[in-house]
Amino acid sequence: MATTRTATTVWEGTLFEGAGKVTLDSSGLGTYDVSWPARSEEPGGKTSPEELIAAAHSSCFSMAFSKGLADNGTPATSLKTSADVEFTPGKGITGIKLTTRGEVEGLDNETFVSLAEAAKAGCPVSQALAGTTITLDAALA
Repeated sequence: MATTRTATTVWEGTLFEGAGKVTLDSSGLGTYDVSWPARSEEPGGKTSPEELIAAAHSSCFSMAFSKGLADNGTPATSLKTSADVEFTPGKGITGIKLTTRGEVEGLDNETFVSLAEAAKAGCPVSQALAGTTITLDAALA
């Protein structure tokens, strides 16, 4: 069964002087300020499309990896994943680095890394970002 998630952004003004608010409609978790300076310079308490992509990617990868580990008969005790999304003005998203550390009983690091690579390839967000260089740093904690 397919699901649909919705977010809405209201933007006022020009790209450089304006600002917006993005609302996570489906979950109702909140409304967050966005602006060009927050995207291209320092966040200053605001979010950006890249931070939202990083959140989506780190959570999606963790879900896919968790499933792969369980299917392998070695469920994770815990996984911690971060996604660093690099944005270059004028070029766009120029790379994503996933870093994951996990506590998994009875699993060697080589198998952990192999299963992490499979999760990266199978993660729906990774697939949606096809064409972007996505690197992975995976190791047992």
